[in-house]
Amino acid sequence: MHEGLADVDRRVVGTKQLLRALDEGKIAHAFIAKDADLLLTKRVVDRCYAMNIPCTEVESMEKLGRDCAIDVKAAAAGLLKR
Repeated sequence: MHEGLADVDRRVVGTKQLLRALDEGKIAHAFIAKDADLLLTKRVVDRCYAMNIPCTEVESMEKLGRDCAIDVKAAAAGLLKR
């Protein structure tokens, strides 16, 4: 499990929300699922690379959803800066 992702106040879940938070400079660390649609995750990876933000690949969308303590799969998630 990735530390902090289960904390509702410290994370964003979903590609759109993550990209928005990245643009606003709020993300400390991003996570993407290996089995997610490449068109979705590539935008996150590229943005993280350009902004020098760590981006970790997680085994599956199901595992990322579990790590975020939600009942659905997740393609991407991020930890907010403290």
